Amino acid sequence: MEQKITEIIVHMSHSHQQMARVIDAERKVSVRMAQIVHAIPDAEPAFEGTSGILENAGRINKSVISYLNAIADLEEAMAENLGIVIKEMKGQDEE
Repeated sequence: MEQKITEIIVHMSHSHQQMARVIDAERKVSVRMAQIVHAIPDAEPAFEGTSGILENAGRINKSVISYLNAIADLEEAMAENLGIVIKEMKGQDEE
């Protein structure tokens, strides 16, 4: 039984590492987009008027929101998986 629990924990660990890699990649994209926006000159931007500026700001907001949602999903998945492992460990202690 302990071997199965260990295998589950190892599998969950690999899964969480992969999710963390995806989130890190999304974070890097968001950071790079913020750097690009910061590099835009303050005077007379060529974004085809106010609508272009609003469109680009919306894209940045979507990227940041996506990153935060991914972090929340990772946290939720880790909590669910850890809860299962703790239940298994408690059940094993009772036996």
